[in-house]
Amino acid sequence: MNKPHSLYIGLMSGTSLDGIDAVLAKIGPNGETNAQAAVSTPFSLELRKALIELQTSSPNELHREKQAGNALAIAYADAVSQLLKKANLQPSDIAAIGAHGQTIRHQPHLGDMAYTHQTLNPALLAEKTGVDVIADFRSRDLAAGGHGAPLVPAFHAQQFTSSENLAILNIGGIANLTLLPKDGPVTGFDCGPGNMLMDAWIEKHQGNSYDENGAWALQGKVNEALLQLMLSDSFFSKAPPKSTGRDDFHLAWLQEKIGNSNHHAEDVQATLLHLTAHAALEALARHAPQTQKLIICGGGARNSALMNLLQVKAQYFFKKPIEITTSDSAGIDPQLVEGLAFAWLAWAHKEKRPANLPAVTGAKGPRILGACYPA
Repeated sequence: MNKPHSLYIGLMSGTSLDGIDAVLAKIGPNGETNAQAAVSTPFSLELRKALIELQTSSPNELHREKQAGNALAIAYADAVSQLLKKANLQPSDIAAIGAHGQTIRHQPHLGDMAYTHQTLNPALLAEKTGVDVIADFRSRDLAAGGHGAPLVPAFHAQQFTSSENLAILNIGGIANLTLLPKDGPVTGFDCGPGNMLMDAWIEKHQGNSYDENGAWALQGKVNEALLQLMLSDSFFSKAPPKSTGRDDFHLAWLQEKIGNSNHHAEDVQATLLHLTAHAALEALARHAPQTQKLIICGGGARNSALMNLLQVKAQYFFKKPIEITTSDSAGIDPQLVEGLAFAWLAWAHKEKRPANLPAVTGAKGPRILGACYPA
């Protein structure tokens, strides 16, 4: 007989490289998921630097990647310890940890040679926490011909229900859409950069890890020529299924678009803000013009300038007004949605339930995702 519920922990450190979100989730026998507690911990400067450097090829890369995977497992374990203390729980109370790891390569376009790699030592994490760890969620979908990403639409479909034509926009380092029509299949795809380029640009010019509330972007003026040049990238015109990451969008990509032009740094930041909003809304209008409600989650939901811009730009992309809100309206902190998703993915693995959506990833069929590292 199924238990009425089980406790899982989801660990997420996203493309923004801002730190770790650890979420305690109570999950029912049909996958209904509720957040019970959460902690967020920043990366140490050393770990963040190591993970950023691993985004591009460099000497002694294999050794440094393994060292970073160990350091990440230790940081994850510390976040789990803090979460258990906060919730007054023991490791034995937790069914499993769903740990995403840190994506450092994502190459889904290489046919049988396609791969994706999330650095982490899940065996060390299991050893440090005393809890079963489910990790490496993307590889099984890739083996079945899919992109291995985005994975959150399956969770969105489980978690968000509506009598309207609904869409979920997750704005992390990369932005992805989940389309939940009243009638028809669930679909989804990565739609372009989220916070990643804005974070990289402000760090380069001001030393800040992110642009709080888009304050710096609001000091600049949008350069329409630069915006259109960025939007001309072939990724935006590709049909789904599609996924992306730092392999495609990074500072060198941005610098190539800027070229020798003499832009004010704050104008570039303003243009990047518009890139994120424009790419997401254009993709939504193209693939789900009937959308009535758009729910925003991820760190971008806390960027008030970005939220306001989405409201303004939506008027130009949709014939009828659409409601734009954050996942707070559904009772879920926007920052915790992805952590909850990986707790749910761990639950799905334990329950031997497929957790990919072939219509989203392009896989040949449903697959059970992840690999288990018993405590």
